[in-house]
Amino acid sequence: MSKKILIIEDDPFLGEVLVQKLSISGYEATLSQNGAEGLKKMREMKPDLVLLDILLPRMNGYEVMEEKMKDAAIASIPIIIISNSGQPVEISRALSLGAKDYLIKASFNPDEVLAKVRKQIDGAENAPTANGEHKNSEKKSAKLFSGEKILLVEDDLFLGDIISRKLISEGLDFIRAGDGEEVFKILQTQTPDIILLDILLPIMDGFEILEKLKADPRWKAIPVILFSNLSQKSEIERGMKLGAARFVVKVSMTPSEIVEEVRHVLLEAKAAKAAPA
Repeated sequence: MSKKILIIEDDPFLGEVLVQKLSISGYEATLSQNGAEGLKKMREMKPDLVLLDILLPRMNGYEVMEEKMKDAAIASIPIIIISNSGQPVEISRALSLGAKDYLIKASFNPDEVLAKVRKQIDGAENAPTANGEHKNSEKKSAKLFSGEKILLVEDDLFLGDIISRKLISEGLDFIRAGDGEEVFKILQTQTPDIILLDILLPIMDGFEILEKLKADPRWKAIPVILFSNLSQKSEIERGMKLGAARFVVKVSMTPSEIVEEVRHVLLEAKAAKAAPA
């Protein structure tokens, strides 16, 4: 019987990534997007492990752990904290409330989460592996793309890893840059079919990169999707005025939805090329 993992995480993007990664690896993964609901599901399903965010609506991660410790029926369920904060005082508090491990979102990738999960509930020797039966059970579907080239400009290693895996799995030829200087070095030798561009970047922000792209005849026609946590109307309007094909807000999109946006923009670009002048 598959081990059950409850993920209590309000970011739909990260939640979907973790559910998919754990499900493919042979676990029964369930997502809850607020603390109160997560605590209720913990009592109902008695999971073998909980992945718990700290900053949650309705009840934060510390409150969830405090309530869990009071309930003998769930007190022994191991918890791994997944948080944006790595302050020693916060890590110490989480461990004092019974957390078994602590991962900082900005500095890990999905494989590291899987390794922590295996360590806690399976043991390394007995864990499902990427080469085992669970991989064979993964459903295979037709890829959405046929080798189109995408340039992802993103300095967050964790997020970049998630997005790159998803894009590659759907058939895109993938290039990665972490800042504006890298973007223009890459463009000297390669021409992507589309660019997925973060705004908050070192050296040169996404708006500056987009402005330079659209001012150069060599790259002006490459469609650009701005990809950011900035979501003010003024920022969206600025991006669209500079020539972005789309403005995607990270926290409101799942990886699958981002892939769909990429697909739509590529289809629009192909239709524009095919249209009579």
